[in-house]
Amino acid sequence: MMQRDAASAMLGMQVDADEPGRAIVSMTVRDDMLNGFAITHGGLVFALADTAFAIACNEDERVTVASGADITFLKSTHAGQVLTATAVRRIVSGRNGLYDVTVRDEAGDVVAEFRGRSITTNRSVQ
Repeated sequence: MMQRDAASAMLGMQVDADEPGRAIVSMTVRDDMLNGFAITHGGLVFALADTAFAIACNEDERVTVASGADITFLKSTHAGQVLTATAVRRIVSGRNGLYDVTVRDEAGDVVAEFRGRSITTNRSVQ
């Protein structure tokens, strides 16, 4: 999946861990990732968390996608900081899954908490 993920590659995301039900993805905040207040755009923090979520919930040949997600932003970050998203499966029931993702900065402070809901499709990874 990540080999074809042009969006995550464009944002400079790196996969640090990829295990069934768990993933760690990091990204260095660049100047072009800042909003009008010179802080990291929330949509890019969300994108980092969403990528870790996607990796964690795609653990076999079936395509699993998001059916919804929520995020709470807890701390702003700036250019040059490294953000790390750690996704963990909470439960899978049938085709539905629930995953929590914590985004931290390089000091280990929590930047955001993300909860993703997944659904496994009938499609196979090609």
